[in-house]
Amino acid sequence: MRARVALTMGCPSGIGPEVAVAAAAWFQRAEPEVELVLVGDRGAFTDAARGLGLSLDRAHIDEVSSLDAASRAPGRPSRAGGVAQRDAIDRAYALVRGEDALAMVTAPVSKKAITDAGAAFLGHTEYLAAKAEVARVVMLFAGPRLNTALVTTHLPIARVSAAITRDAVSETVVLTARAMRDWWGLAAPRVAVCGLNPHAGEGGLLGHEERDVIGPAVATAREALGEGFTVRGPVPAEAVFRQARDGRDDAVVAMYHDQATIASKLVDFGDAVNVTLGLPFVRTSVDHGTAYDIAGQGVADSRGMRAALSLGVRLGRQRSVRLK
Repeated sequence: MRARVALTMGCPSGIGPEVAVAAAAWFQRAEPEVELVLVGDRGAFTDAARGLGLSLDRAHIDEVSSLDAASRAPGRPSRAGGVAQRDAIDRAYALVRGEDALAMVTAPVSKKAITDAGAAFLGHTEYLAAKAEVARVVMLFAGPRLNTALVTTHLPIARVSAAITRDAVSETVVLTARAMRDWWGLAAPRVAVCGLNPHAGEGGLLGHEERDVIGPAVATAREALGEGFTVRGPVPAEAVFRQARDGRDDAVVAMYHDQATIASKLVDFGDAVNVTLGLPFVRTSVDHGTAYDIAGQGVADSRGMRAALSLGVRLGRQRSVRLK
């Protein structure tokens, strides 16, 4: 049986179906031995392919919803579309959990549309962790010049400090460092840990989290990892990403969402891939959103989806080898 990858459509009213079918056309040429399964609404995929002048004759579509034209209208997310997005995620999850797919690759969704459809949804990372009953997962943005992981993900900024605990920081560092070794193949991974406050707290003058939480967590992570890893920090955020980009570190552990994503999108936009570490399967995604303002116009850049597919296949194969 050929290896398979499950690719969800994302929000049918966003650019997800467009970047999915555009990337699928490229993927069939780049990885002919891997079967790509498009998971979602057939009409959304068909509309996107028609707009791009592409054929879906060779595509395998796993249709889990049947939306009318109004429910998948570009730029106009709907309640029915929210249900369809969640159903596509659930179907792809079933494929990858059942070992029927090497990896699950996801297009951008509307968190609000899914929540409005009756299922509280903070993001793929949190949703898949709950479904898999995994206590700790890590969102990692992997790019050509910068790899950055997050201690907290989709939280209001006012709640970030309370969520930064010693366990959260140390476990994120350990998962990130081991991923650099096991999945990225680095013999001696180097991880930098970002501070939360200006100047990493300035010795407690500008905040206590570095002194009381992050610093001790770094020490715990070093002990858990043992030899073969370098972990430094907390390092001021204004310096650490530049240093990592220039080759000093293999990955940066950031404290909150925008601290990581601003840096990632500044240096690797379009090429970075969102990877969820800690799941019992491989999940990758693009690093951008639904882009409703350009949906249906045939101008969305599929480069990020191509990168997500490529990395998903590579990590899926690596996982298969490690499980043997």
